[in-house]
Amino acid sequence: MTKPRVLILDEPTRGVDVGAKKEIYQLINRFKAEGMSIILVSSDMPEVLGMSDRIMVMHEGRITGEFDAKDADQETLLACAVGKYVKKDAA
Repeated sequence: MTKPRVLILDEPTRGVDVGAKKEIYQLINRFKAEGMSIILVSSDMPEVLGMSDRIMVMHEGRITGEFDAKDADQETLLACAVGKYVKKDAA
């Protein structure tokens, strides 16, 4: 009812079954299609890669990587997450 412009989701599918995950993803996609911005915080790599347009990775409170989802891969994201790689794209 408040029509928020930004929704922050922290581990939205942790501990839920596959059917519930699908429903959550459909809801997120519906919000996105309606123009809402979504900030998704997740440790689930396939979820991050599958649901994101842009990905920012943090390590010890600092941004260590920023990617367009189409340019991201698990290996690079994990390297950023442990502080071994830093990349800033031109966006």
